[in-house]
Amino acid sequence: MKDVDKINTGFFNTPIHKLNNISKEYNCNIYIKRDDMTGFAFGGNKLRKLNYLLKDALDKGCDTLLTYGGPQTNHGRLTASVAVRYGMKCIIIMDGKKPEEASGNLILDKMMNADLYFVEEIDSKDEIKDRVIEKYEKKGHKVYEIPVGGSSTLGILGYFDAVKEINQQTKDMKLELDYIVCGYGSAGTYGGLVLGKKYFKNNYNVIGICVSNKSENQIEEDRKYMNNSADEFDMNIKINEEDLWIEKGFVGEGYNIPDNKTREIIYYVASKEGIILDPCYTGKAFNGMLQLIRDKRIKPDSNILFIHTGGTPGIYIKEHLEHIKKELW
Repeated sequence: MKDVDKINTGFFNTPIHKLNNISKEYNCNIYIKRDDMTGFAFGGNKLRKLNYLLKDALDKGCDTLLTYGGPQTNHGRLTASVAVRYGMKCIIIMDGKKPEEASGNLILDKMMNADLYFVEEIDSKDEIKDRVIEKYEKKGHKVYEIPVGGSSTLGILGYFDAVKEINQQTKDMKLELDYIVCGYGSAGTYGGLVLGKKYFKNNYNVIGICVSNKSENQIEEDRKYMNNSADEFDMNIKINEEDLWIEKGFVGEGYNIPDNKTREIIYYVASKEGIILDPCYTGKAFNGMLQLIRDKRIKPDSNILFIHTGGTPGIYIKEHLEHIKKELW
């Protein structure tokens, strides 16, 4: 496999520990990898991808990072955190109208001096992108473009690396995993875990819990993305359909839309383990994992590793917080 340079943008290795109380209730050994503890701007999984993307940007002489997402993009928040630490500008182009009230990640983005642009329904994202890049280049900046979620063939290496980290940690713990579970969105996290699992010939299953409504065509495109990455970096592996285990039934009302079941899971995990999940990603993924255990699709007494990908500021998004306050106060 090709060697690729990176910069550590967070604190690694992140810890793994057992969820003792929930494990007893569910007759499984459930462990959690704390990628919510990567250290900057409330942490999260995207810093692993930015390890590679930042290095590439700096190597190309860029001084401005441009990325995309929804108004509450966790990836945008962490891109902003990387930019300020390396003396760069950050631009985030967000889908939809500008919210009337700033909350959650938007507050953090502004604290870190990110420049935010919103794509109205009448606008074309490509047109806005072209105008924004031209605006900054006229001021003498060199812009590095990062896709949604940092999920490029380069960014996917972040969670390929995470597999090496997990392999060493579980070896030290004398722990043999049966399953790894994570949220599945732009496919960078899930895809990197699948690539690493196959490359290192690990025996466990990697389960992706959809956090948005994915069509079969989109999943097939994500599989091609994984294989493109494998080819680009000479991994000498191929991801086949049977290598993917993806669960679609836990999206709720839709991507980042408040739903009762996800909040119930957040409250449950907080009350049992003191771990705070988020309503967009980890709450849905944890819900999916517990249902698979109840349905015995995850076998009893299994060793399971849940990837906590962060997203904690999502608790403080106006729409989610309104429901949480009514239910808890």
